[in-house]
Amino acid sequence: MVKPAVTPDTSLREDRARYRELIAAAKRLPPIRTAVVHPCDEASLLGALEASDEGLIVPILVGPEPKIRAAAEAAGRCLDGFELVAAPHSHAAAGRAAELAREGRVDALMKGSLHTDELMAAVLDPAMGLRTERRMSHVFAIDAPHYSKPLFITDAAINIYPDLETKRDIVQNAIDLARALKIDPPKVAILSAVETVTPKIPSTVDAAALCKMADRGQITGGILEGPLAFDNAVSKEAARAKGIVSPVAGDADILVAPDLEAGNMLAKQLVYLGDAGIAGLVLGARVPIMLTSRADGVLSRLASAALAQIFSHWRQRGGWQKTEEKMAVHAATELSP
Repeated sequence: MVKPAVTPDTSLREDRARYRELIAAAKRLPPIRTAVVHPCDEASLLGALEASDEGLIVPILVGPEPKIRAAAEAAGRCLDGFELVAAPHSHAAAGRAAELAREGRVDALMKGSLHTDELMAAVLDPAMGLRTERRMSHVFAIDAPHYSKPLFITDAAINIYPDLETKRDIVQNAIDLARALKIDPPKVAILSAVETVTPKIPSTVDAAALCKMADRGQITGGILEGPLAFDNAVSKEAARAKGIVSPVAGDADILVAPDLEAGNMLAKQLVYLGDAGIAGLVLGARVPIMLTSRADGVLSRLASAALAQIFSHWRQRGGWQKTEEKMAVHAATELSP
């Protein structure tokens, strides 16, 4: 067998040390009220209850009560003291959870044992009032043991083939999450297959346009560079070999994929071949949304809850509003005679 050219530094892992630091930071904040949508299997219910045990969320369990109690019994947990909101099936649970968010009774949503499309359909329903001027997008928070710091990948779960306007919101949502986590300013790599603008590869043109949009104040709070290939985004040696001089190249905090397929494959490759941990949020709605998966481990579920809690408190302190106001000022300046 051919030995790898570089031996991974496994000392960086420390049993998901970054997630543990994230959870520890979140525990210093008050828990957020969270609607847990249709937690009718053991894994999704336990994820919510464990986040409650850690002081990250106050779960409100939304769904058919008999099924939720059966899941609790199978998990060996007691639901005394937890609020249950009855809904006859998963579709109704998604709608009721969205109503709770609209009414201001919860600060976040957590996916249970229902399809993502079902939950997002309720969130996107104009009657629910959860949409903002931003396009919603998903951000993966990756604990990659062979990278020197936390890494964010977007969008790998919501927008399939985003246009330039959607990519602007995808980038801004990711920047906001990084800043909520005190990564300020985050370094944003706009990924493609090559490092030069090539009309035959539309993602390179979009990358260049996004960087110019940042120069013009249409994207704020981050340092953008692109197009960059993956190696040049995360390896300073690769960037130097290509002659790329940039504060982002080789030191990216955020990787922006050209489309959902590329982002999803990149994130899952890091998990299954790179031993990375994965957590994440949907941003751009009035509340953060945790799209937990049955394949997620306990620590990943807790990390997603910690992300939602920290981001929710950042928004309440005015972080989101300040970003929107800053972009509005730039827009008004551009339009003024």
